[in-house]
Amino acid sequence: MTRPHLTALIIASALFMENIDSTVIATALPTIAADLGSDPVRLKLALTAYLLSLATFIPISGWAADRFGARLVFRAAIGVFIVGSVMCSLSTTLWEFVGSRIVQGAGGAMMTPVGRLVLLRSTPKSELLDAMAWLTIPALMGPLIGPPLGGFIATYFDWRWIFWINVPVGAVGVVLVTLFIENVRSEDRPPLDWVGFVLSGIGLSGLVFGLSVLGQSMLPLPVALAMVGVGTLACGLYLWHARRAVRPLLDLGLLALPTFFTSAVGGAFFRIGVGAIPFLLPLSLQVGLGMSAFEAGGLIFFGAIGALLMKATAKPIVSRFGFRTTLVVNGVLSSVAIAAMAWFVADPGAIAITSVLLVGGFVRSLQFTSLNVIAYADVGPDRMSRATSLYSVAQQVSLALGVALGAFVVEIQRAGRADGAILPSDFVAAFLTVGALSLCAVAFYLRLARDAGAEISGAVVPPRTPVTSA
Repeated sequence: MTRPHLTALIIASALFMENIDSTVIATALPTIAADLGSDPVRLKLALTAYLLSLATFIPISGWAADRFGARLVFRAAIGVFIVGSVMCSLSTTLWEFVGSRIVQGAGGAMMTPVGRLVLLRSTPKSELLDAMAWLTIPALMGPLIGPPLGGFIATYFDWRWIFWINVPVGAVGVVLVTLFIENVRSEDRPPLDWVGFVLSGIGLSGLVFGLSVLGQSMLPLPVALAMVGVGTLACGLYLWHARRAVRPLLDLGLLALPTFFTSAVGGAFFRIGVGAIPFLLPLSLQVGLGMSAFEAGGLIFFGAIGALLMKATAKPIVSRFGFRTTLVVNGVLSSVAIAAMAWFVADPGAIAITSVLLVGGFVRSLQFTSLNVIAYADVGPDRMSRATSLYSVAQQVSLALGVALGAFVVEIQRAGRADGAILPSDFVAAFLTVGALSLCAVAFYLRLARDAGAEISGAVVPPRTPVTSA
């Protein structure tokens, strides 16, 4: 195993812990709520508090890595995450649990962007595609494995074990990071943009928190809309500030790079579709087909298997066809795979469902990997830390928007019924909607140059044949 691959594996292991934990409590909420003497709906604040913490601290991750070194910050992030996990396991009240999730979120906010930064700065471009595939798998597998795992632990063990498991895993991660990861840091260490930090924190937390609770009956609708409104206003004020600041916290000038723009903005449509899956898929299998949570989780796991299969094929595929062709063709396949989940409510059988999930997991994982790599194809070393922060922000907002959109389509249909019941047909419209939105990303991929990212992919793209007049 080469040094870049070892680095990628260590970072991926830490990110897998974070991604599993962020979704594992979803199915354990009723059990946790009963033990804490709270209502499951109120306890959902613990989920959104984690998202709020992520949105607040992700923008500062690039500055912290430049200031203190990526290894030190990544190691500290794992440590903070472990502390938050222990606090969760020891919580005896709702507010103790919510506060503990905020601490966890502060650690998780640093893990993904700083881990990606370590990989980008320590891996040759020729090996980046293969190494980055490792970082894609945790993001896709976590939301699929987390819910059934949480239900299993809460049913057959004590729910507090969900968080104690993170302690030995995180401890091993700290040791491996110390031994094998370089403390890469920038020579340029600008002062912190405090105004930008406050505005981006209010704006992004308002947007992510508000979008996440829209349509899920977690807060009154006016409150959720007000949070989205405040978040939008604060983001607008940040845009005004960023144009005047010498070194803004989030470098929006990166969007002038076609490859970064395509991945961050165009790819957001794809991520909205993917973000809706962890919310829609378990519900559709349980409500539409009457499966138990454990049965639904067993089928959903096939999507994770598809994601794992992608690991060995991402580099050969992109090297053969190039980023542009891969993103276009695979983008269409990914969107079709999302829309095809609408078919599940017709009960096509376990083989058909697992086939769609297996293929869908593969193509979504390939798309994630390709987008995550092409984003940094033209980013210089001096802007890499700011690029990882901005890209992580774009990912978090689009994934939250996916949950909000999926929930909204379901809720708007049930709102017209006297009993407010959710019908299997509601999920048909939801999956078709997010699948169609995901397809919109293809229009952005088509604008890429034919040789975009060729230095990374190694693909040899034949030049266009010039058109000559007779």
